[in-house]
Amino acid sequence: MKLEGKSLKQDFFCFIIPSLIAQWVYALYTMIDGLFVARGVSELALSGVNIAMPFVTLLFSVALMFAVGSSTVIAILLGEKQDQKANEVFTQNVLTTILVSVLLTAAVLWKSEEIAAFLGATELTAGYVRTYITTIACFSVFFICSYSLEVLIKTDGYPMKATIIVTTGAVLNCILDYIFVILLHKGVWGAAFATGLSQLIVVLLYLTHFCSKKTHMKMVRFTPSLSLTWRTMKIGLSSGITEFSAGIVIFLFNHAILAYLNEEFIVSYTIVTYVSTIIVMSMAGIAQGIQPLVSYYYGRRLPGQYHLLLKYALGFGGIFSVAAFAISRIIAEPLVSLFISPELSDLRSASVSVFHTFAYSFLLCGINIIIGGFFTAIEYPKSAMAISLGRGFVFVAFSLRVLTAFFGGNGIWWASALAEGMCLVLTLSLFLLYRRQHI
Repeated sequence: MKLEGKSLKQDFFCFIIPSLIAQWVYALYTMIDGLFVARGVSELALSGVNIAMPFVTLLFSVALMFAVGSSTVIAILLGEKQDQKANEVFTQNVLTTILVSVLLTAAVLWKSEEIAAFLGATELTAGYVRTYITTIACFSVFFICSYSLEVLIKTDGYPMKATIIVTTGAVLNCILDYIFVILLHKGVWGAAFATGLSQLIVVLLYLTHFCSKKTHMKMVRFTPSLSLTWRTMKIGLSSGITEFSAGIVIFLFNHAILAYLNEEFIVSYTIVTYVSTIIVMSMAGIAQGIQPLVSYYYGRRLPGQYHLLLKYALGFGGIFSVAAFAISRIIAEPLVSLFISPELSDLRSASVSVFHTFAYSFLLCGINIIIGGFFTAIEYPKSAMAISLGRGFVFVAFSLRVLTAFFGGNGIWWASALAEGMCLVLTLSLFLLYRRQHI
C-alpha cells in the first residue's frame, strides 16, 4: 500500500487534501440540486428538497458505516501483512452494501407517503418530498456504492484518484441538472434524476480501478461471517452516525421551525444547512483522511505515528474551523441572494441574520468529529459512538427543547452551537481518559 512516503506529514497531506475535496464535492451535490430547484422551480420546492435531505444523508451514512468499518479492518490487516484476509473483508463489504441498498429502495417505494410525512412534509411540500425521495431511492445502490468505494479507494492508496472521480461526478451533476431542470423543465424529479444518474456513472468509474491490476483489493471467494459484519458495523457505526447527524439535525430543526416559526423559515434554514453540511463534511473529511494511516500504524503497533497524525489533524481542523466561521459570515448575504429572489427582501434579511447566529457552531464541531474519527480508527467504538450520538442527536434535541422553551423561535438558531459545546465537554473528557491509559 502507498501509505508510507518521505515523511509522515507528507503522507498526512497526501491523504487529507483529496479527502477534503471529495467531501466538498459530495456536499455540493445537494447544494447544486437546491440551487437549480430554487431558480428553476420555486422557493417552496427548495423547502421540499430540504425536508427530503435526511433520506439522502441516510444513504451516505449507511455507505460510510460499512466503508469506514471495512476500511479500518482492511488497513489493520494490511499493516499485519494479512493480504488475503483483507480481500475477503473487501468482498463481503461490497456484497453487503448492495444488499442493504436494495432493501432500502424497496422500503422507500413501498412507504413513500408515510416517510414523507415523517420527515415533516406539509400539504404544500408533500408532492415535492415524495418525488425527490422516490427518485433518489431508485438510485440508492449507486449512492451507497459510490460513497463506499470512495473511502475504500483511499485505503487502497489512491486518494487523488478518488478526488478526480467524485469531481467528475459533480461536474456531470451540474450539467445534468441544467439539462433536466432548466432546459427540459422536469422540476424536482429532474434534479433527483440528474443526481442519481451522476452517481451511477461515478460507480462505473470506480469499478475501472477495482477491476484493474493496480488495486490491492480484489473480489475473492469468501465464507460469509456474521462476526466480521458485526466488527465492521461496530467500528463504522460512529462514522455513519456522524454522517447521518446532518440529516438528524435537519429533521429536528425542520420540526422545530414548523412548530415555533413558519414554513418560510425552512428556506432560511435550508441555505444555512448547505454551508453547515460543507463544514461538517470537511471535518469528517479530515477524520476520514487520517483513518487509513492511523489504522495502518495501529496495526503496525506504532503509537507514536498515529498520535502524531491526530496532532496534525487537530491543528489543521482548528485553523479550518476559524477560517470557516469568518468566511461564512462574510459570504452570508451574497449566498442568500443566490437562493431567494429579490422581491422577498424580508426573508433575505432574516436568512442573513440566521446565518450569522448559526455560524458559531462551526468553531466547535471540528474537535468533536476528528477525535471521534480517531477513536474509530483505533477500534474504540464505544467512545466514538458516545461522541457521535451526543453531537448527532442527544445534545441537539436537548438544546432545541431548552432554548425554545426560554426564547421561543429565536432560540432555534443557537441550538447547534450549544449542542456542539456540550459535546466538546464529553469529547475532551473521553480523550483525557484515553491519554491517561495510553500516552
